[in-house]
Amino acid sequence: MEDKAIDYHQRFTKMTPEEILSWVLQQHPGKAVFSSSMGAEDQVITHMLCGITSKPSIFTLDTGRLFYETYDLIDKTNKRYGIIIKVMFPDAGQVEKMVNEKGINLFYDSVENRKLCCNVRKIEPLKRALKGNDIWITGLRSDQSLTRNGMPYAQWDAGNNILKVNPLLNWSEDQVWDYIHAHKVPYNTLHDKGYPSLGCKPCTRAIEPGEDIRAGRWWWEQPETKECGLHQSRRK
Repeated sequence: MEDKAIDYHQRFTKMTPEEILSWVLQQHPGKAVFSSSMGAEDQVITHMLCGITSKPSIFTLDTGRLFYETYDLIDKTNKRYGIIIKVMFPDAGQVEKMVNEKGINLFYDSVENRKLCCNVRKIEPLKRALKGNDIWITGLRSDQSLTRNGMPYAQWDAGNNILKVNPLLNWSEDQVWDYIHAHKVPYNTLHDKGYPSLGCKPCTRAIEPGEDIRAGRWWWEQPETKECGLHQSRRK
């Protein structure tokens, strides 16, 4: 499968994001799913997908600790495009066990605790959402963070046994926002308040001018650990 990922990557380097999405949907009918965090990049891909198909397969992870503005955007997006974004929730029993053993804000105590919380609230629901699909579409961009620099357009995710495709890989932040404004794509209003990257409310803060766009995520950790585990990758 890694050979297929290399082949797809090479193919996609000559294509636009819309062309990548169209090709993937044609080659993997009913087996390509898009995971949206409801961030700016993901809203761009949602808009593109809805221009290609009337019934895109899109899901988002509700960790139980999201911003109100994120929930509001889910509703606005569904109504704007006439779609239903599937909402995946963590297992209630696992959340209860974790919180009762480690504390309600365990993620501030250690990197290990934070990763445990991400695993329960994000990674396990993600695995359920991806099961049975061939292609996992994401809104990742290579310049978003140190951990994402050097990613390919397509990569084999062995942990989830799926091929991951990143259509916006080489887009800049300016390109994302130019597209949003040009097409009047609905976006999270927190972006206008200094939140370029959005996740769970306790783990996300606004950033100062000049800070890295991921500086507001898990700001108490070192840059090389700032991934929840959804998009860990091996780079050669």
